[in-house]
Amino acid sequence: MKGYRDVRARAASGLGPDLFDSMQRSRQRANAERYVRGLLVVPGRKTLRNIASQFDGLSAEQNVHHFISESPWEWMPIRRSLARRVQGMLEPEAWVINSTVIPKTGSYSVGVDPQYHPHTGRSVNGQRVVGSWMATPRTAVPVDWQLCISGRWLEDPLRTRVAIPATVTESSVETCVRAAVAQAVSIGGLPGGPFVIDAVEADTMALTRYLLMSGNVFVVRVAPETLLRLDRAELPRYGDREQPAGELAAALTRLRRRVNSADGPMLAAAIPVVMPRSSGGRRMTLVAERAEGMPDRLWLTSAHTLSVASVLRLTRLVGVVARGFSTTSEAVGMLDFAGRSYPGWHRHMTLASVAHMAAALNVEGSPTEGGGS
Repeated sequence: MKGYRDVRARAASGLGPDLFDSMQRSRQRANAERYVRGLLVVPGRKTLRNIASQFDGLSAEQNVHHFISESPWEWMPIRRSLARRVQGMLEPEAWVINSTVIPKTGSYSVGVDPQYHPHTGRSVNGQRVVGSWMATPRTAVPVDWQLCISGRWLEDPLRTRVAIPATVTESSVETCVRAAVAQAVSIGGLPGGPFVIDAVEADTMALTRYLLMSGNVFVVRVAPETLLRLDRAELPRYGDREQPAGELAAALTRLRRRVNSADGPMLAAAIPVVMPRSSGGRRMTLVAERAEGMPDRLWLTSAHTLSVASVLRLTRLVGVVARGFSTTSEAVGMLDFAGRSYPGWHRHMTLASVAHMAAALNVEGSPTEGGGS
């Protein structure tokens, strides 16, 4: 354990000051570096009390709470600096935007509501968040976060109590994903994407319309019940009535081909489809992958020029993000913020993302998460 902490301590010492240049006061910059160091080296849960052990003085815990929840520093400039650092060190292949739930035992932290988990079919108490990750087949680093806010949090006195800004409105998973895409475009580094989006809770058609209008290359995971029409310009012998994507994939077995993916040989089909007329009738490709003993995974993509193998390579970045979250994000306290305030949550997640970068890339640029193994 001591060797592990020594590695994390070296990572923290190599962060460099430029990540926090946007902070106007030297004390804020020093506090940010100490906070990240605490996320990297403090054992156990990364509560404000535990992180305060990295700070000096009898009022350390109070100072940490003030720095995160009340000190007037902006998190977006730091996220942009983080993205530039990751871009230079990692040379990412795509943005991965995913939806996840951060479980909470109480109901006081901002954004906590009963959240339906589509993969388990159950509801859990927690925060629904959308993360934006820069990813390669080996490593992924989060650089931006959206917190989905239900209407009840926007009513006073609750809104005032958790300091939700007046500019924040009620947000679904779809609107959070749209905001994540817009932020990623403004951050830069990967012009035009590609974007790999895994958020089946979102309104897929509304999200796809937005992505098509933005002109970005994308691959979006879709639920089996998503309605699509076959493209009769490509498949003239078939009808064009709207059908669930899962039924299309199950029916068109003749389009399946054996493909070598990162997970080994598998069957996959590229099905030319058209969005429902109500969604503009745009042409896209439905990629259906089938592995032994597993239900089909379905992806809708605008990347017509990419081979099925190339599309599947992009979809595998979702797994890299999942592994990075469970092995690195959780270790640096991404799930541990117990404060109530909206600004505090965003500041903690920003500095936890910096800690994730330091741990995953060891600040020297060599990935350490083992995403490809």
